[in-house]
Amino acid sequence: MAGTLDQKHDPTHVEPVSPSGDLDELEKRNIQQSEILVDANLMSNAYDAENREHAMTVTQAVKTHPMACFWAFIFCFTIVMESFDMFLNGNFVAQAAFKERYGVYVEGSGYIIPTKWQSALFQSGQCGAFVGVFLAGPITTRLGYRWTTILALIGMNATIFVSFFAQSLSVLVIGQAFEGIPWGIFIANSPAYASEVVPLVLRGALTGTLQMSWSIGMIIVAAVTYKTNQLTTEWAWRIPLALQWIFPTPLLILVFFAPESPWWLIRNGRKEQALRSIRRLGGTTTEKPEETLAMIERTVEIESKTGGEPTLLDLLKGTDLRRTIITCLMYASQNFAGNLIANQATFFFEQAGMSEDFSFQLNLINSCLQFVANVGSWFLSGWFGRRTIYLWGTAFNMTMLILLGVCASVTQNVSTNYAQACLGVIISFVYAGTLGPISYSIISETSSVRLRALSTGVGRAAYYVAEIPMIYLASQMLNPTGWNLAGKCGYIWGGTAFVCWFMAYFFLPELKGRSYREVDILFNRKISARKFKSTAIDVRDNE
Repeated sequence: MAGTLDQKHDPTHVEPVSPSGDLDELEKRNIQQSEILVDANLMSNAYDAENREHAMTVTQAVKTHPMACFWAFIFCFTIVMESFDMFLNGNFVAQAAFKERYGVYVEGSGYIIPTKWQSALFQSGQCGAFVGVFLAGPITTRLGYRWTTILALIGMNATIFVSFFAQSLSVLVIGQAFEGIPWGIFIANSPAYASEVVPLVLRGALTGTLQMSWSIGMIIVAAVTYKTNQLTTEWAWRIPLALQWIFPTPLLILVFFAPESPWWLIRNGRKEQALRSIRRLGGTTTEKPEETLAMIERTVEIESKTGGEPTLLDLLKGTDLRRTIITCLMYASQNFAGNLIANQATFFFEQAGMSEDFSFQLNLINSCLQFVANVGSWFLSGWFGRRTIYLWGTAFNMTMLILLGVCASVTQNVSTNYAQACLGVIISFVYAGTLGPISYSIISETSSVRLRALSTGVGRAAYYVAEIPMIYLASQMLNPTGWNLAGKCGYIWGGTAFVCWFMAYFFLPELKGRSYREVDILFNRKISARKFKSTAIDVRDNE
């Protein structure tokens, strides 16, 4: 019922929280005098829509918004291209034909791709993506998620040519850098779009499909390279490179017919288009799309009265600075809890003592298990909070990483080799089911609606700033021409995982079940991260 307290957050068990003085008096007057926020009919519709979203179950949300789920998945599926190419390079450095063509001979280890070139292959695409994420925010703010993604898909089709026809490692590295630019746009836009088009209760599961796209890319790469590893010609790596072309064109056609985010449309004054988009996203069963439109208008109006036209500098102002820091920390932390072992799984298995063929087989098994973990994350995100999943997943992986280091430190035999390989699989599985997918949910929910396109881009940039040097260190730790630590790298990654857990414990708020309006209010009131879950917000508050 309009004007009632949000039934999902019962205020009877918490102390009332007074609004912070973060907004100055002029801003408060602007909000109170807004034509939208004094429209009784519109506000009543907004109350009803928000209460309905809080009361909606997962089953109801899927039934009433099937097309929203479909389009969110399509946008998230663009990430499969970054995953495909990232893991492709990880398999190339373990591939016999590729190593013989571009590697150097090391006594006792055979042909090996030198550490500097391993790092360059892994880092070049990420450097390009670093550029892409900064382009994504301003372009999306101007053109919208749909046309920005279409342009990136066209760019992806074009840049694959450089990698496919490369005749040297240097040209292949350049090709990867060019491909990275559209990757950056995909990874910046996908979680933002998915979080804006689906109902509140589905945000965790649908943004978590980003991690599933990584696993799908891994499975395809693992299966293809397992077969092409038997080839002794250049087609051992050119066939996998050519397969990159199977993704962009079909996705481009689908995205062309996708509805634009109604949140972006309202932010750009396109009310009628936003209403049509809401109807398309909800299908024929959506009840009262005008109420959903009112809820969006209300939230966008509140944010616009306190901010105006979004700029990158806004990410560093007021409470948005705290939100930007959380987004950057979540993205950067993906590199520090065992994920880089998963990215170089085949090479890691070889260094753990597995044969070349078995390493490729084990990588395929590992990729399939990660896909299973991704599916499991849908249910976890429905049962548990974002903060809970992140903290427990990180703590478990930290323990496994330390155990991996112990296994690599004792006298080595067949049993310890298999133990290291199994621990590598477990670490990848837990990452794919917990902190990996839930990070994307946290990232998409933390930023304000007004700054979302910019925030996800800058957050992903923080990921690349952390990943690029970590890729070098990971290659240096595993490579026989480097430090040759093998499983002992678990000590280092276990230590970095502890830092991630420590930071999250004190700074990561619980966002599960919160509307974007409620998230804005909680940050504006400067609520402690550990009190986000228990703080009640009245459905009538317009802070």
